[in-house]
Amino acid sequence: MMTNGLAPPLWRQLQVTAGVLQAIRQGQSGTAALEDVPTPLRSGVQALSFAVLRSLGRAQALRKLLAPRTPPAAADALLCTALALLWQPDEALYDTHTLVNQTVESAKKTVAIKPQASFINACLRRFLRERDALVAQTEYDNTARWNHAPWWIAQLQVDWPDRWQAILAANDAQAPLTLRVNTRRISRLAYLDELKAVGMAATLVADSGLELASAVVVQQLPGFSEGWVSVQDAAAQLAAPLLFAGQVDAAGLRVLDACAAPGGKTAHLLEFADVSVTALDIDPVRCERIHQNLQRLGLAAEVLAFDAADVSRWWDGVPFDAVLLDAPCSASGIVRRHPDIRWLRRQTDIAQLAGIQARLLAALWQVVKPGGRLLYCTCSVFKAEGSAQINAFLARNTLAKLLTSPGHLLPGGCDQALPSTDNPLGDHDGFYYALLEKSTA
Repeated sequence: MMTNGLAPPLWRQLQVTAGVLQAIRQGQSGTAALEDVPTPLRSGVQALSFAVLRSLGRAQALRKLLAPRTPPAAADALLCTALALLWQPDEALYDTHTLVNQTVESAKKTVAIKPQASFINACLRRFLRERDALVAQTEYDNTARWNHAPWWIAQLQVDWPDRWQAILAANDAQAPLTLRVNTRRISRLAYLDELKAVGMAATLVADSGLELASAVVVQQLPGFSEGWVSVQDAAAQLAAPLLFAGQVDAAGLRVLDACAAPGGKTAHLLEFADVSVTALDIDPVRCERIHQNLQRLGLAAEVLAFDAADVSRWWDGVPFDAVLLDAPCSASGIVRRHPDIRWLRRQTDIAQLAGIQARLLAALWQVVKPGGRLLYCTCSVFKAEGSAQINAFLARNTLAKLLTSPGHLLPGGCDQALPSTDNPLGDHDGFYYALLEKSTA
C-alpha cells in the first residue's frame, strides 16, 4: 500500500512479484497476472517481474544448488525472485544486501512463506558468500545460460544454426518503444517536431514509424488521446505496406483483417489507404478493443466476432480483394516484450498452433478473389509457423503464388532478410511474412 504518496516498500513489491511468478508457473499469462496487481504497485512489480523472467533459468539453477529439495511453491517463487535479481550485481536494480534484507522481510510478512523465512535468509546469505563459484557451476546448464526452456533452445538450433544465440540474447534485451504515426492526422516529420518540443528524441523507422530513444508512458506522448500515434513495433508495421505493395491505387479495395484484435493492423490498413475493412476476431471482448482503438484514431471498420475459419457463419459470398491473416502463434518473436512466453509455451504447442494456422489459411483462401492477395504473418521465429507452413500451403494449392516478401524477420536486427524500405526497421521484433496471390486461371 502507498503511504503519504511514497512508493510501496521494496519488501511488498518483492512479495507481489513472487506472486506473479507463482501465477505464471501455474499457467497464467504474465499480462493477466499483472492486471491483478493493485495499481499503486503495478509499474514497480512489472519492472521487477520482467527482470526476474529474463533471468529465471539462472535463478532456478542456482536455487537447485542452494536447496536441492524444492521448497513449497510460494517460498520457491520468492527465493527464485531474489536470486534472479541478485545474480548479476552490476545490473541489479537494488543493492544486493538491501535485496536480501527486503526478501527476508517479505518472507516474514507472508503467511504462506513465514515458516521458511530463516531458510530463505540462509540460502541468500550463502549465495552472497559463494556467488562466483555457484554461478560458475550453472554455466554448464543451457537453461541457466540462455534463460529459455531446453526444447526452445534446441528448436532454434535446428531452425537457425547460425543465429540461435543472437535470437536468445535479443530475447533478454529490453524492446524499444516504437510508434506508428497516423498520417491522416499528422505527418511523421511534424510529429517528430512535436516530440522534440517536449524533449523526446526519436529516429525514423519503417514507412510511418518512430523509435523513441527512451520509453515513456503513452499518455505522455503528444496527441496520443487525439489519435496522432499508436504503439506498434516496426516489424508489425510492415503488414499494410506489404499487402498493398506494387498496387498503383488501393482506394476502394475490400479488405479482410482476420484475427484482428486488438486492432493495430486494422487501423494501419485504414491509415495507409482508402479501403473498406472488415475486422474479424473470435473474442467479443477483444472486438471491443478494436472499436476503442479505431475510435481514438478517428477510423471506422466493420467489426465481427466470429471464428475466421468458420467462413459460412460470417462471409456474405462477395470475395475480398485482399486478406490479412495475422495468425495465432507461439509469439516466440515477441519474447522480449512478454518474457513469460518462454516459460509458458510447451513444445507440443507448436504443432497444435501450426494446425490452427493451416486451418485458417485453407478457410480464408476461399474468400480471396482471383487476382487478389493474402498476406500471412505470425510473430514467431519458428519455421514451423513461418516458411514451413507456407511451403506446405503452396504444395497443396496450385493457384497460389508467393510474391516477393521478407520471410523471417528475427528480433533485435539479426535478420536473415530485410524488405526494401526507405528507412531501416531499427530494433524490431521477430516476425514472418508471406504475400500470396491467387491465380486468375
